[in-house]
Amino acid sequence: MPANAYAKPLPSPSPETQFFWDKANQHELWLPHCRPCDAAYWYPRDFCPTCGSRDVEWRRASGRGTLYTYAIHHRAFHPAWANEIPYVTALVTLDEGPRIFTNLVGIDPDPKAIHCDMPLEALFEDITEEVTLIKFKPAS
Repeated sequence: MPANAYAKPLPSPSPETQFFWDKANQHELWLPHCRPCDAAYWYPRDFCPTCGSRDVEWRRASGRGTLYTYAIHHRAFHPAWANEIPYVTALVTLDEGPRIFTNLVGIDPDPKAIHCDMPLEALFEDITEEVTLIKFKPAS
């Protein structure tokens, strides 16, 4: 592996998440959506966690949301992050309703710069030809 190769853990798509990762690779954020109760949800599965229906479909999301909560990490949980500390992980409440766990980028990892309910937007980071990660940054 070349010295500059991506060394962090990468997602392993499952049959339930493959569509999500395929769309992320196209720089689009999609969510599972229940037709009967009209609820978007996260994480992907073949039934609605609200009503139990299996009548679900994928719908494109706006890629916008607000910061629900966050953590500033001063210690890397994986050696590949050692050169990037501090970094921020976050729970983002998407405009469509569900919360998604992600990284917050494009902002100083300082509690004076970050606040809950701040508007955010998705950012797509191409890692390999097959893998694109979805992160969030402050909305412009």
